[in-house]
Amino acid sequence: MVKSWNDRLNTPGINGIKPTPRTVGDVVEGQPMLVPTARQVDDFIRSIPEGVAMDVRAIEHGAEVTCPVTIGYHLRTVAEAANEDLERGMTLSDIAPFWRVLDAKTPTTGKLSFGAAFVAAQRKREGLEP
Repeated sequence: MVKSWNDRLNTPGINGIKPTPRTVGDVVEGQPMLVPTARQVDDFIRSIPEGVAMDVRAIEHGAEVTCPVTIGYHLRTVAEAANEDLERGMTLSDIAPFWRVLDAKTPTTGKLSFGAAFVAAQRKREGLEP
């Protein structure tokens, strides 16, 4: 049976700080790199005030960088779990405001099952760049 996005969000994971295995973009081999859990990403997003856009890589927790692969995966998990919650009747104020870290240019936005229009609408509502 396929897990729901909320099940994935709440599955305990192994997190920690590890040396970056190789240089990719602005991530340099050997830098201390945070590999977060989905719940850590969700908690971080929930801490962002309304009307503030933030790069989720700021979740570094004592590391110099955050694992870009893990972040991409967990961003989608958080967004899809929030969408499941909305479909179950929760309000916008009860879900993780993932639109504060996702925008039209973020690759994860294009993968969302519910499309990018919702992200754009929420960003516009909060006065954020599309």
